[in-house]
Amino acid sequence: MNRSPEDTSSPASAPRDTIPRGLQVGAAYTWRVLVIGLGIAAVVLLAIWLSEIVVPFLIGLLLSALLVPLSSFLQRHHWPKWVAIITAWVVVFAVLTGLVLVVIQQVRDQLPSIEKQVLSSLNSAEALLASHPLGIGISSADVNHYVSEGTAWLQKHASEIGAGAAEAGSSVAHLLEGIFIVIFVTLFALIDGRRIWAWTVSLFPTAAQGRITVAGAAGWHTLTNFIRIQLVVAATDGLFIGIGATILGVPLAVPIAVVVFFGAFVPVVGAIVGGVVAVGLALVFNGWVSALIMLAIVVGVQQIESHVLHPLLTGSAVKVHPLGVVLGVVTGAAVAGVIGAFFAVPFIATVNSMVVAARRWTPETEAVPVTSGPTPDEVDDAVEDGGETLQKNAESARSAGSGRSGRDGE
Repeated sequence: MNRSPEDTSSPASAPRDTIPRGLQVGAAYTWRVLVIGLGIAAVVLLAIWLSEIVVPFLIGLLLSALLVPLSSFLQRHHWPKWVAIITAWVVVFAVLTGLVLVVIQQVRDQLPSIEKQVLSSLNSAEALLASHPLGIGISSADVNHYVSEGTAWLQKHASEIGAGAAEAGSSVAHLLEGIFIVIFVTLFALIDGRRIWAWTVSLFPTAAQGRITVAGAAGWHTLTNFIRIQLVVAATDGLFIGIGATILGVPLAVPIAVVVFFGAFVPVVGAIVGGVVAVGLALVFNGWVSALIMLAIVVGVQQIESHVLHPLLTGSAVKVHPLGVVLGVVTGAAVAGVIGAFFAVPFIATVNSMVVAARRWTPETEAVPVTSGPTPDEVDDAVEDGGETLQKNAESARSAGSGRSGRDGE
């Protein structure tokens, strides 16, 4: 008996045919996205759990992104490798030590006048509260009562404060461990970073090593550019705001500049925090007129940063939309606090570059035998151009392979 084409389908496939095609595709994408999301969440939770190791490692990686190009530059100009490495270390150490010493010296010199100003401000505030025009008067007896209550609270919770001090001592020990990790990560990145990366790539399947190398080179290229750009922007912000605070006679002008400098490494949010510190000190010590002028200086510097420095310096090196920057900083702060906000933007920029480079990479064809991976010279070139050199080399290799296949067929 002949069957019609409609009868050829098996009964098992009938229920599947009743599900709309769009729903099938949506379900297929959904479970894959959920698995990827669970994997990312597991990595984030593991990083938070091992934060005492992960955070120093990431700081060392950022310092390496700043120091490795300097060391490579010196070596290209015929400096011995060990001299270039020591010079890069000494430069960074001297800058950080100089900033710390200047801040300590200025705080020590201005501390007596700051104490007098604080006492004067407290007395003025007490007088204002006692003679408030709305009738909400607080007498000196009330103030003394509040001070007595605060003292009693401190005595009652002395044991908790002692436990907090012990925890702070433990935090100091963890801080020293973190500094140790940062030093070793940076040192080995300077000495043997290329070989470490080659060993990391060799852990992956051979067919994927070319793509991973290109992605890593593009990510490193973006990270080094990001660090250099943020360094210039942070130095500009700190310098101009520090000069403005000095002209206005705001106390602790150098510490203000240092706070603004380090705050600028957290885009958008860091600039706001640094500006609030500068304006707040100007308001407390110099009055509202000085605070308004300081606010105008901060806003002007931020406008120069947003409309001049970033478009001029960034270009196509760090392709992250401002909305992505803000959302990344907020998400990082929600997940890991200040540390998350600090690492959010370089992480997003680096991962974005790596994904784009990996997608643009064309795999080796079967006609061309896959080697053990790119050579160190190719890796160096890839770091300079974000992976374009390796892509061109792969295309040349495929063309040569196709030519050999054609000659063999003849």
